[in-house]
Amino acid sequence: MRILGKGKTAQAIKQIYQDAKLFDDEDIDIYDYDSLEPTIVSPGIPPHNHLVKHTKNKLSDYDLFLDDSHYTIWISGTNGKTTTTKMIQLLLQSKQFISGGNIGIPLANIYQNKNLILETSSFTLHYTNKAKPNIYLLLNIADDHISWHQSFHKYEEAKLKPLQYMNSDDIAILPYEYRYIKTKAQTIYFKNTLSLANQFNIDTTKLKFKEPFLFDSVASLVVASLVTTKLDYKLINSFIQDPHKMEHIKDSKNRIWINDSKATNIDATIWALKNFGSKKIYLILGGDDKDALLEILFEQLINYDIELFLIGKNMKKLSNLSNEYNIKSYECGTLQQSVKLIDQKYKTQNQIAILSPAAASKDQFRSYAHRGDEFRKAVLNLL
Repeated sequence: MRILGKGKTAQAIKQIYQDAKLFDDEDIDIYDYDSLEPTIVSPGIPPHNHLVKHTKNKLSDYDLFLDDSHYTIWISGTNGKTTTTKMIQLLLQSKQFISGGNIGIPLANIYQNKNLILETSSFTLHYTNKAKPNIYLLLNIADDHISWHQSFHKYEEAKLKPLQYMNSDDIAILPYEYRYIKTKAQTIYFKNTLSLANQFNIDTTKLKFKEPFLFDSVASLVVASLVTTKLDYKLINSFIQDPHKMEHIKDSKNRIWINDSKATNIDATIWALKNFGSKKIYLILGGDDKDALLEILFEQLINYDIELFLIGKNMKKLSNLSNEYNIKSYECGTLQQSVKLIDQKYKTQNQIAILSPAAASKDQFRSYAHRGDEFRKAVLNLL
């Protein structure tokens, strides 16, 4: 067996299959392009990579480790995957389910447990050619990872791919717009939070969450009820959201700043802004947009009383769009500079400051968490 990649996923597989050979772009000269040997492709490597394009028998780690002895719940979509995965884990902990996948725990480290909840990326799905979930929850599909997939259609295609392998005993929970996709699985479709809640008699007034977490909690209750037949409001309401997702930070002047660093794509930022439609919004925007169609975001931004504070790799692109859409913006360059400038403008409770970058972070930071930590530090250091 061969493994493409030498990162976290590859190293975890290597611990189990010690005879497996690892390759990356430095090994082009010794890579056998004609081999029919099963080759596990690490999810971070895009399909247009030279070695991937010349590999004949590609598989994912899901194909390698998952079989009929497992009961698996896969959660995918553009936004909300991590939160929903952790919520379902909480609801099903008494049933010995454990979670992993894209949340940072390689499948190779947990596959011996037979009940699995897997946050599943489009990258993994692209390379998965036989494994399937027992329950597939697809939260949404919006413009993201275009540079990896090369087009929105291919990104969408990857997200829908599990449906072709599922059978009549499996359950797929899908956005209503995908009702035309053929699958043998039992299907449940939703248009919004309430449409899904109503199908399962979930009383949303008993839930402590606001959007987008309200939808995540409803979807989690639905999935858990398919396993346990129960709706545990008390347990789901005990869930504590991770930092960097709509995290409220109070500064020395008693002003609220929103840390939404985990908004690494357009759709996440659009969702975040819906909570502040009545306020003057100071929005920190920018980073690596992964070739997303930013006009989609700006078509939403024009509906708000908003000023933009631009940082990161795509700052000039955002600045040009701001001019095109007649939205006031400032080329700040760095997160710290944007916080300082907002500090001068942020005066009343009818205003709100929010970091929701609609972009990945690694052009300036180690991760979205590092970006969020630096934002928090900058806010708390204000005098």
